[in-house]
Amino acid sequence: MRTIAIGGNSRSVGKTSLAVSIIGATRDLDWTAVKMTQFGHGICSRDGRPCGCAVEDPLCPYEISEEHGEIPTTDTARMLAAGASEVLWVRTALGRLEAALPAIRQRLEGKRHVLFESTSLVGHWPPDVFLAVLDYQNLDIKESVIRLAPAADAFILPRTEHQHPPWPEFDATLVEQKPIFTVSPPSYCTPEIIEFAKRHLH
Repeated sequence: MRTIAIGGNSRSVGKTSLAVSIIGATRDLDWTAVKMTQFGHGICSRDGRPCGCAVEDPLCPYEISEEHGEIPTTDTARMLAAGASEVLWVRTALGRLEAALPAIRQRLEGKRHVLFESTSLVGHWPPDVFLAVLDYQNLDIKESVIRLAPAADAFILPRTEHQHPPWPEFDATLVEQKPIFTVSPPSYCTPEIIEFAKRHLH
């Protein structure tokens, strides 16, 4: 099994668009895509209402479901439409990702190539290539990105007039030490990124 992880400093910075573009450009790799969502941080439900990410079973801190494409606008459905052979949505309680790892590994047994949309997973399951999207216009940054950024193989930077990371707690020198790919919506991807990822997967 060869794996790629795509993370980002916050929500809505282009992670899924990058994942969809990579899957679509390398369909021959027979991708299984896995979107990881941690619930309980309050970000998805700023108005106080349930966001729909929480697991209903109070005795289990995670749930794994398979995407079938019924709602074409969801992130997982976009991955399926891009050409992934299978797409899984893994939901875990905040800080309980490790509890889901045995079940995730079992579901992925025998798969050729797996694309994870997750930053936190990198701390438990180092991928063959880790791409981290850093949107300097978004002042939010996840703790997992601050902690795991040194493991990134390359940074993906959406085009912006801002030239430096705006987060005081982020080690800005990392951006000078790693390969950088500048991208623009809607794909958040370039042929150079595809070639870079493929080199790391072989």
